[in-house]
Amino acid sequence: MALKKSFSKDGKKCTVTFSVSPEAAKDVSKANVVGDFNSWSSTDTPMKKAKDGSFTAKLELDADREYQFRYLLDGTRWENDWKADKYIPAPYSNADNSVVVTKKDF
Repeated sequence: MALKKSFSKDGKKCTVTFSVSPEAAKDVSKANVVGDFNSWSSTDTPMKKAKDGSFTAKLELDADREYQFRYLLDGTRWENDWKADKYIPAPYSNADNSVVVTKKDF
């Protein structure tokens, strides 16, 4: 799993590509990225499955912010992005949430 970021010329937006590797998505038929940016909706941000079995989703987010998120695989299994910018304890479980930081200098 990994995050790729690119910033708009004016620096106000950050396009983030979220991805789940083929190994992490083995035997998974659908994946969603769920987080602050979509009010933690389990269905609003489906990821596209590639031929190699990986999943990706691109989102344009406001720059200079931090967003908590997790991946929801097959509607039942929650996964963190183990290459996230940082992690924060989740308020509703004994797990951590992944965090993407949309700051150019981060």
